Order: sequence, then structure tokens, then C-alpha cells
Amino acid sequence: MAWKTNDAESLQSSDELKRQKKIKMAIYITIFVVFQIIVITAMSLTVMKVKTPKFRLGGNINVQSFESVPKTPSFDMKFTTQIRIKNSANWGSYKFNSANVTFQYQGATVGVIDIAKGKVGWLSTIKRNVEVSLSSSAITGSNLGSELSSGVLTLNSVGRLNGKVAIMFIMKKKKATNMNCTIAFDVAAKMLKSLECK
Repeated sequence: MAWKTNDAESLQSSDELKRQKKIKMAIYITIFVVFQIIVITAMSLTVMKVKTPKFRLGGNINVQSFESVPKTPSFDMKFTTQIRIKNSANWGSYKFNSANVTFQYQGATVGVIDIAKGKVGWLSTIKRNVEVSLSSSAITGSNLGSELSSGVLTLNSVGRLNGKVAIMFIMKKKKATNMNCTIAFDVAAKMLKSLECK
């Protein structure tokens, strides 16, 4: 009889061990699934989130020549600067199409430069050196003369880049970025006074 009770106890304890192993396995699987959900959520909120790149004029504008006549009124100007395309918020490269940047005086075009198509790496910025030539020959009926006499010439630069951000070689999302900068030149000193980009 003692044998039968020992067999029954050992059978019962082995069933209990199997049940405990199954519970442990279920706990481990649940922990793994929860961990994966947390990792996927964190990835989708950071790495997979696509932000709009920034398209700006560089802060360093070197005026090479600046001729102005307030009586006519007219101006001709040449300067060098940088075009900056900043993709530092994305975990994927930004490929953009060719575009142009238009320089305006009160809405009238005074110059245009071309931007060749290219690519900005992930979490980085590219800087392209450009030479800009501006002329007021197309401007009619404005207060250019009084602005030149006041000593400060204010221009705007506008442009739009269209492209795609490629994340992890599997996902591509179209993103367009705009340039809208206000540039003020000191007419007497023939140099940049201020530059503000939105």
C-alpha cells in the first residue's frame, strides 16, 4: 500500500511540476510580447516618424559688388552664400529634385538661382555654395528709390524643394520644404545687415 501512495504522490508532484513549467513559459512569452510591443512603439515614435527637412540660406552672405542709384532707382548686386538643406531630424536620407530659389523685391523677381537635384544623408545637413546676381531692371512702380535713400534694401528669397525621405530602405514618404528668408542689406556699407529665415 505504501508503494501506491508514493506512486500517487510522485505522479501528483510531476503533474504539478509540468503545470508550473507551463505557467513559467506563459509568463516568459507574455514578457517577450510586451517587450516587443514597447520596442515597436518606440521605433514608430522616433525612428519611423518623418519630419520635414529645412531649406534655408546660410548665415554668411559675402557681397562682392553692390551698385545702387536712388534717383533712377536701380541696383545691381553680386554675392556668395550657402544653400543649406538640413535633414537632421530624420533617420533616413532625403532625395530631392532640382529646384530654384527666387530673390524678390516686394514681390517682383530680381534674380533666380538653380538648385541641382541631390541627396542629404540621414541626421545630416548639406551646404552648397552659390553665387547670386541680382538686378532691379524688371522692377517698375515701386518705392525702391526711397528705400535705397533710407540706406537699407530688403529682399526676400523663396523656394520649394520636393523630394522623398527613405527610411530603412523600405518606406518612402514624400516631403516638400519651403524657403522663405528676408535679407536686409546696408546700402552705404554694401554689406549684409540681417538675415531671417522662417
